[in-house]
Amino acid sequence: MWKLLLLLLGASLFSPAAFAAAGQLDLTTANVGIAAIVIFTVAYLLVMGEERLHMRKSKPVLVAAGLIWMMIGFVYMQNDMPGVAEVAFRHNLLEFAELMLFLLVAMTYINAMEERRLFDGLRAWMIKKGFTYKQLFWLTGFLAFFISPIADNLTTALLMCAVVMKVADGDKKFISISCVSIVIAANAGGAFSPFGDITTLMVWQAGMVEFQEFFVLFIPSLLNYLVPAVIMSFFIEDRKPSSIYEEVELKRGALRITSLFLLTIATAVACHMWLHLPPVLGMMMGLGYLQFFGYFLRMTLPGSLARKRAMAERAGDMARLERLGSVVPFDVFNRVQRAEWDTLLFFYGIVICVGGLGFMGYLSLLSNTLYLGWNPTFANVALGIMSAIIDNIPVMFAVLSMQPEMSHGQWLLITLTAGTGGSLLSIGSAAGVALMGQARGYYTFASHLKWTPVIALGYIVSILAHMWLNENLFTVFNH
Repeated sequence: MWKLLLLLLGASLFSPAAFAAAGQLDLTTANVGIAAIVIFTVAYLLVMGEERLHMRKSKPVLVAAGLIWMMIGFVYMQNDMPGVAEVAFRHNLLEFAELMLFLLVAMTYINAMEERRLFDGLRAWMIKKGFTYKQLFWLTGFLAFFISPIADNLTTALLMCAVVMKVADGDKKFISISCVSIVIAANAGGAFSPFGDITTLMVWQAGMVEFQEFFVLFIPSLLNYLVPAVIMSFFIEDRKPSSIYEEVELKRGALRITSLFLLTIATAVACHMWLHLPPVLGMMMGLGYLQFFGYFLRMTLPGSLARKRAMAERAGDMARLERLGSVVPFDVFNRVQRAEWDTLLFFYGIVICVGGLGFMGYLSLLSNTLYLGWNPTFANVALGIMSAIIDNIPVMFAVLSMQPEMSHGQWLLITLTAGTGGSLLSIGSAAGVALMGQARGYYTFASHLKWTPVIALGYIVSILAHMWLNENLFTVFNH
C-alpha cells in the first residue's frame, strides 16, 4: 500500500517539460505512466486469483480504472489541457456503453430462455436418449460448437457442463475430459460469429470485419476443435453411464422467445449492414420485442392456466396441477436483473483501463513493437497465445485501439487467435474459468493443462488452415 502511495506521489512530481507534445502527451516514460502500469498489473493479478481469493473480478479493475484516469486528469490539469483528457475518456465510455447494452440484451434473452426451461429440456432429451460416454463426448462438443455462435461461449459451456455432470454422475475422468472438450468447442464456435464471444463482437462493432466475413473462419474454427477432440476421444471408454431421466415441461412461450432472439439478431445485423447504424440499436429494439411478448404472456396467463388446469383435472395429473399452482407471471426486468453484472462491470474496468494506458501512449509503443518490428502474422499468433494468460478482452481491445495497418486476412487471424488461444489454459477464457467453478474437483487447471499440447496442435492447424483457405484476404486492406 505504501509503495503504491509513493508511486502516486512520485507521479505528481513530474516535470511538465517531460511531456513535450501538442494535443496529447506521451506519458510512457513518466512516473505517472509507470504508476498506471503497476496499478493495472496489480489489478490483473487479483483478477487471475479470483478463484482462490473468492473476490469478484470486477472489483480490482473498477478501482484501477478510476485511479488511472484520475492520474491522467491530474497530468492534463497541470499542463492546462483538461478538455483533452475529458474527450478521450468520453470516447472510451461510449465504446463501452455500446458493447454493454448489446451484451445486456443478449444476456437477458439467454436468461429468459433458461427461465422458460429451454436448456433443461435439451438436457433431459440427451439423458433420455441413453447415449454412451463416447457419443455424449461428441454430442456435447458439437452442440457447444454450434450453439456458442448464437448463445455465446460462456453460456454454452455452462449448459453443456450441466449436461455432462448430470449424466456422468460422479465419473471424474469423463467429466474432466468432457469439460476440456466443451471449453475448446465453445471458444472455437464463438470465433466464427460476431455473437459468439465479446472479442468477435468488438471486432464487428469496430467495423474491421463485416458480419458475413466472419464465416470464412468456420473451417479453421472447426479444425481447432476437431484436432484435439479426435485425440482425446481415444481416451474415453465406450460404455453407457447410469443416469436418471426426469421429465421437463417447457414453460409457455419458450420457443417463441427463441424466435424473438433470432429476430433481434437479424434486426441488429440489418441496422449495421444496410443502414450503417450501430448494431446496439437493433439489439435494444429486440429488447422491446421481448417486453411486448412478456406483456402478452402476463395478460393471457389466467386463461392459459384455466385451460391447463382443466386438462390436468380430466387426466388426473396431480403433479401437473401442483406445478400449475406455483406458476408466476413472466417479468422481463427479472431477466435483466439476472444478467452477469460482474462480467459487464469487469468489461467496463478493462475497457477504461486499457483506454487509459492507450491514451498515455503505451498502445502506440506496443503497436510499433509488434506490428512494425515483427511480422503481423507472428504478432497475431503471439497475442493469441498471450490471451491464454491475459483475458482475450484486453488483448483484443488493445489491438483495436492500436489500429495497426493490417489486411482483412490478418484481422480475421487475430479474431481467430484471440478467440481460440484462451483454450490453451483453463484460465484463458470465461468458459474455462466458469467450468472450474461449476465442476469444482472434476475440472481443474492441472486436468486441463495435461491436454495443452494437443490443444496447441489444433491452434496451429486452425491458423494454417485460415492462411491457406483465405489466402486471397491477406492482400485486401481496410480503407
